[in-house]
Amino acid sequence: MSEAIQATHNTSFTGALKPTLYFIGMTTGQSSIMRVFPRWAQHLKLGDVAIQGIDCQWHDDPAVYQRVVTFIKIDPLSLGALVTTHKIDLLRACCGHFAFLDPHAELTGEISCISKRDGRLRGHAMDPITSGLALEAFLPPDHWKTTGAEAFCLGAGGSAIAITTYLMDPKHGTNRPSRIVVANRSPARLDEMQEIHEQLDCPIPIEYHLTPKLKDSDALLADLKPHSLVMNATGLGKDAPGSPLSDAAIFPSHGLIWDFNYRGDLVFLDQARAQATTRQLTIEDGWVYFIHGWTRVIAEVFDVDIPVSGPMFDEISQIAKDAR
Repeated sequence: MSEAIQATHNTSFTGALKPTLYFIGMTTGQSSIMRVFPRWAQHLKLGDVAIQGIDCQWHDDPAVYQRVVTFIKIDPLSLGALVTTHKIDLLRACCGHFAFLDPHAELTGEISCISKRDGRLRGHAMDPITSGLALEAFLPPDHWKTTGAEAFCLGAGGSAIAITTYLMDPKHGTNRPSRIVVANRSPARLDEMQEIHEQLDCPIPIEYHLTPKLKDSDALLADLKPHSLVMNATGLGKDAPGSPLSDAAIFPSHGLIWDFNYRGDLVFLDQARAQATTRQLTIEDGWVYFIHGWTRVIAEVFDVDIPVSGPMFDEISQIAKDAR
């Protein structure tokens, strides 16, 4: 497996020698996908294919994203990419490169998947689908309806927009959070999220809080109802060290605690685990999210059918677990 490419303004990309899927992130070489993908490719009979990491800086210069996307667009054997961390920034910088954006991408202003059809570049926001699949894997049936619980999202980037729009979806009927609370260190991201949410005309009360200090998020956490869902969608713990909460934070009784990360220092998960017994918490990392995220992108980029549940999905999940 090749080392990750460190993308800069003047990176000289070499044309792919075989059909290649790119992983655009920050620390792509450390991801389990580098070990999992070859086994999935063999299982799915994709042929002689490759995966290649491309690392960009957090909130990189638009010119860097443009250079990456232009290369994928013009290189014949570069079939597409999964995008993490840079979902909003990349689309904002490269929107004009895409011949097609799916409805989720149009709404959320982010993409997590780049693919091609007949040489035309396509952008997809898979996270509203994949985050929902991951959440439903551990959310008790009729959880919101039976508990009246709330949802607290730490972070306001692409993944946060995706999961909050999923929670607001009218298809859930009355089984939706009684309140959604969002906390973020950047006011610009909060404003962007609010603009997107307003397009959905959702009756659920939604609060947007600027939380420059950890104690600000701690205070919001302390105000949640029992059984509430607390999500770390900040990237802290993987893309950068630390947690959006302090060690003094108190999780809601019987809360569902979900870190979107599965690798890194995972301080947020450690904080929750320290209270798991006393607060009777259900704790989930981002591993199932990882599987759904990647299998949806692989299905789109290589134009193959991969189920989201059932025996075949279980087999794919086991292959990933064995390679992890």
